[in-house]
Amino acid sequence: MPTWEPTAYDPDDFANRRHIGPSPAEIATMLDTLGVGSVDELIDQAVPGGLRQSEPLAWAPMTEGAVLGELRRLGALNTVATSMIGQGYHQTVTPPAIQRNVLENPAWYTAYTPYQPEIAQGRLEALLNFQTMIIDLTGLEVAGASLLDEATAAAEAMVMAFNHAKGKRSRFFVADDLHPQIRAVLGTRAVPYGIDIVAGPVDGAVPDASWFGAIVAQPGTHGHLRDHTALFEALHGVGALAIADVDLLSLCLVKEPGAMGADIAVGSTQRFGVQPGYGGPHAAFLACRDALKRIMPGRLVGVSKDANGNRAYRLALQAREQHIRRERATSNVCTAQALLAVMASFYAVFHGPAGLRAIAQRVHLMTATLAEALRAGGAVVEPEHFFDTLTVTVGVGQAGILAAAEQRGINLRRVGRDRVGIACDETTTLEVLGRVLDAFGIGPVDALTATPSIPDDLLRGTDYLTHPVFHMNRAESEMMRYMRRLSDRDLALDRAMIPLGSCTMKLNAAAEMAAITWPEFASLHPYAPRRQAAGYLEMIDDLEAKLCAVTGYDAFSMQPNSGAQGEYAGLMTIRAYHAARGESRDVCLIPTSAHGTNPASASMAGLTVVPVRSADNGDIDVADFEAKAAEAGDRLAAVMITYPSTHGVFEDTVRRVCDITHEHGGQVYIDGANMNAMVGLVRPGDIGGDVSHLNLHKTFAIPHGGGGPGMGPIGVKAHLTPHLPSDPGTGEEGAVSAAPFGSASILLISWAYLALMGGEGVTQATRAAILNANYLATRLEDAYPILYRGAHGRVAHECIVDPRGFAEHGVTVDDIAKRLIDHGFHAPTMSFPVPGTLMIEPTESEPLAELDRFVTAMLDIAREAGDVAEGRIAAEDSPLRRAPHTTEDLVADWDRPYSREVGCFPAGAFRVDKYWPPVGRVDNAYGDRNLVCACPPWEGSPQQ
Repeated sequence: MPTWEPTAYDPDDFANRRHIGPSPAEIATMLDTLGVGSVDELIDQAVPGGLRQSEPLAWAPMTEGAVLGELRRLGALNTVATSMIGQGYHQTVTPPAIQRNVLENPAWYTAYTPYQPEIAQGRLEALLNFQTMIIDLTGLEVAGASLLDEATAAAEAMVMAFNHAKGKRSRFFVADDLHPQIRAVLGTRAVPYGIDIVAGPVDGAVPDASWFGAIVAQPGTHGHLRDHTALFEALHGVGALAIADVDLLSLCLVKEPGAMGADIAVGSTQRFGVQPGYGGPHAAFLACRDALKRIMPGRLVGVSKDANGNRAYRLALQAREQHIRRERATSNVCTAQALLAVMASFYAVFHGPAGLRAIAQRVHLMTATLAEALRAGGAVVEPEHFFDTLTVTVGVGQAGILAAAEQRGINLRRVGRDRVGIACDETTTLEVLGRVLDAFGIGPVDALTATPSIPDDLLRGTDYLTHPVFHMNRAESEMMRYMRRLSDRDLALDRAMIPLGSCTMKLNAAAEMAAITWPEFASLHPYAPRRQAAGYLEMIDDLEAKLCAVTGYDAFSMQPNSGAQGEYAGLMTIRAYHAARGESRDVCLIPTSAHGTNPASASMAGLTVVPVRSADNGDIDVADFEAKAAEAGDRLAAVMITYPSTHGVFEDTVRRVCDITHEHGGQVYIDGANMNAMVGLVRPGDIGGDVSHLNLHKTFAIPHGGGGPGMGPIGVKAHLTPHLPSDPGTGEEGAVSAAPFGSASILLISWAYLALMGGEGVTQATRAAILNANYLATRLEDAYPILYRGAHGRVAHECIVDPRGFAEHGVTVDDIAKRLIDHGFHAPTMSFPVPGTLMIEPTESEPLAELDRFVTAMLDIAREAGDVAEGRIAAEDSPLRRAPHTTEDLVADWDRPYSREVGCFPAGAFRVDKYWPPVGRVDNAYGDRNLVCACPPWEGSPQQ
């Protein structure tokens, strides 16, 4: 009989290989190319020894089954109650077709921000649907492609109004019936701008010439519906802007803010099929009058045309303006909530205007039925006019009512000392109303009332969602195909490497994503009693402990829900620290090589930005830094540095920069965007950092989602801990986002990533990221100069290649980016931090075959650029300039001086599975000259 030798298979090795692309054999090949004997030798050359952490990361890895089992245990510790707290968060029904085909589909969640529009037409169309939905429902003329959350959208609107007044006015009215978390974030944002908030009841608001604007709620946090037309007219009479914070679903029934005269409307699309998730992520919105569109924050999708004259979508106007304008930017917004905005837009397509109206009517009639029953039972109920929220006066019985409701699986809202709030939603049933009434000692109801509680003069009188996309056949087969068609138009990480420097497009493992849709995590309200979130809190505590071990910091705040918001939160923490010490410090030193959001964030925090030069080798010019620190003296508040540098190098002078800052009493902010090169090797808290934000959507495996969600928690040393962001639920200044733990549900992804990998695994991921980057730099250096290297000739986790030598012959960095599409790749980061260059980051996730395919593409492009430089073909006739090539180009009359084969199937491109861009090169200038940011008329069926 034959005998079997045990098969050499180590499941733990495979677990690490989930995120680490190169196999051991491939690593050996790469090391040979680099001329080093081991990864350790390479790391010693790339990372200065004096900065290396002394102790390894020690937690043990867990198997995939164990991680999923632990998540089940944590989920079971949460209490999934029926939350009727309201306050801007509601239960909703995510259509399974959308959950399955968008939220759980890597074609949607692994896409990058659509800065390369030719390979992002699908998500751009979905976001244009989102904008059209917001424009229609708010009755305003322009809407953006989502913001971080409702509270930060309100803060952005306030700053918009402030900028519109050009600093000539300083007072801003905040209605006291806004949700408390919105008031809290407005208060925080107002301080650095010197904005004087005037708070009070909306009915008593009397605008005067010192006001630059006002924000009111519709409906108010306690349910009141009001017609704000007269107030808005009064605001306009004194030259102030009118802002309405609105519930989007209510606008299917209630008079829209545009019809009342609002200039800006903000709100959340959470109840459009996106679960509460203990705070997020959810897509907020901001809409405005056309005259204000050029001072809008965030992203705006516009309609343009491609090189063949076909319709094409693109980001318009403000896209990445903070990277260009730096401290002069009007906002530091660098991300959005694209994935959640896509879900909300599909929710509107799925239901159509009639379906949304039916949902809104049912929500309202449930609320009206509850109000009638409560009043019949002797309860004091307000307001008289409402959409979905009631406030009941219960006196000294408040605690008993809340407890009785909780015993029946219902969360009600504590309002003051003697009232409770009750909000109905899409999931509310007569059975739920029966349990609520039982908590009040009132009998159940057996039918919905037919009497609405919205007065005639507040009823909506205009149509909405009239575009054909919202009237398509909503059979699930057609919906599924529509979502598939759009995703097929995009190039995401599930198709090819996305080598974006500074953006870390790494694997988002399926097992890490699993728990975010489980009801025990997805259904929790962020202001549910803490005891109902025991599993969440245990997970967050463990994640904080691991992140402290990774960074060398003493505490974390999970509240910031983007990297840019993390920068702002970190600087506001520093500002609060100095203020508590009685010091007035307002200067922030920022190297010119820093991320563009850094100076924008510093400006938002009320700091004066002083740029610091870079030395010839790309490092911070320490002499210039020291001189400017000395000049600032006791005004020096902070320095913001990116480490490793944005030039892709571990600078060995970083400790000196930190020491100089501390000698002058300043604090060191280390931008954590490049933590992918540091985890397990260098801890920012050990090298002089006082505070850092971490991009969990980069280093720690949360997917980019086509431009969001993100998370940017901040870690601090102990002396800054008392000044971390405060609980937004209190309504008091100090919060930076709407929920205590930001977008809490996606923290599960980073927790699972760290648990699966273990301390040794995440360290090995860092080493592999540095290996992959140095391999690409070595393979490409003969064709493209590598702009910056460290002392031993190595790069960190990314490298800047310099194609500017081709520019004098007419080949631009845009030509290279578009030609890469023909090869089946997303372009690297373009023209940042050095104009005309490409910053490449392969991450640790890419195996050797994909790295080599990218090298083949880049070398082929260099050869084509050489043909132009040597006069064998004119730049305007070359495949570089005519790229990307579409199927329309392939079948049209071919009058080009190169073959169809060369144009459409360049070296490295897949033959069978080739990605075909749906449009040719997009005309950006045309799109800005002819700005259209809502769905254009269809020229056929949705298939077209």
